Amino acid sequence: MATALLRFVHSDLRGKKAQYAAALSLLVFLCLVFYARKREADTIREETLANAIPTVSVTSAKPGAQTETITLPGNVEAWFQAPIYAQVSGYVKMWYKDYGAQVKKGDVLAEINTPALDAQYSQAKAALEAERAKYNLAVVTAQRWGALRKSHAVSEQEITVQEANMQAEKAQLEAAEHNVNNFAAQLQFKTLVAPYDGVVTARNINVGDYINKDGNISDKNAVTNLFSVADIHQLRLFISVPEAFAHVLKPGLTAEITVPQFPKKRFVAKFLTVANGFDPATRTAVTEFTIDNSDRALWPGSYASVRLTVPLDGNTLTIPSSALVFQEGGAQVAVVESGDKIHFKPVHINRILDGVMEVSSGVSHTDRIVNNPSAALLEADKVRVVTSAPGYEINPADLN
Repeated sequence: MATALLRFVHSDLRGKKAQYAAALSLLVFLCLVFYARKREADTIREETLANAIPTVSVTSAKPGAQTETITLPGNVEAWFQAPIYAQVSGYVKMWYKDYGAQVKKGDVLAEINTPALDAQYSQAKAALEAERAKYNLAVVTAQRWGALRKSHAVSEQEITVQEANMQAEKAQLEAAEHNVNNFAAQLQFKTLVAPYDGVVTARNINVGDYINKDGNISDKNAVTNLFSVADIHQLRLFISVPEAFAHVLKPGLTAEITVPQFPKKRFVAKFLTVANGFDPATRTAVTEFTIDNSDRALWPGSYASVRLTVPLDGNTLTIPSSALVFQEGGAQVAVVESGDKIHFKPVHINRILDGVMEVSSGVSHTDRIVNNPSAALLEADKVRVVTSAPGYEINPADLN
């Protein structure tokens, strides 16, 4: 009996221990669940509070480019270029200078036979001699009639007529002299000469061609130059500069040019002058540069690719185009100020470039400018600044 009682007591104690262990396990489990849920609630509360403040990435204004380069097409012309036309009619006797010939001022280019002009010149000289004889006779007659004035053998009227006849013959003589001089001057054009030192760039005649001063025998409706002589010791470069760059066109400006025949060689052109007006059709101004061509490397008529490097205003800054906000007051940027609060600043845009805006006022180097600002951002809103993922950043210097 005692043994049975002991067994009962031991059995009861084991049951209570099991109950205590189960209760303890349940308590631990409830504590863990409570802790997990509390931690999750705290996390949700923190995330909710964090999401209530918008996050922004910021950028800063960067100095604008100091120079800008533009490339324009240009035409290279001779310093002087003279098309030489016929002033008399006749047949080409001989030409002496061909394409590319180097000539000096006064060098004979060609000679023209002018039989008709020669005959007219001879006729004019004969007419001059006849007029001279008539004038001499009129002088003698007027003198004789004048000698009879004292004797009153002839009337005063008759004397006056003879003196007037002498003056008329004198005028006829002068006209004949001028006619001879006119033909003599035309005869000088039988010989075509170079007007200055240069190179022959065109020869449009051959021996035996009939030439007249209205053109050549093959096309009487067109005026054809016989030769063209160009002075190429220095060349002129003509380009049409857009209106936006007109302010830099002034003495001291230089241009770098390349031509198709020398793709790897660079030539320097110096500013000479600019037309003080724009073409309404193209909004460009014709600008003239000079090129030293003492080595005769460049030829007139060449096409040139012209690079102009112009200085820019060093006080300008550039900001990403994505940072701009357009509101009723104009273009603005959102700046993060002290306390991480938003403030909108108006900016003045100078130029729109590739991906960036050039501004002259409104921001400084130290401003933290919001990039890609949300439309929901308002003045004085509190924000949280985050670091954006690294990516490609535009350098204003690369835009040139």
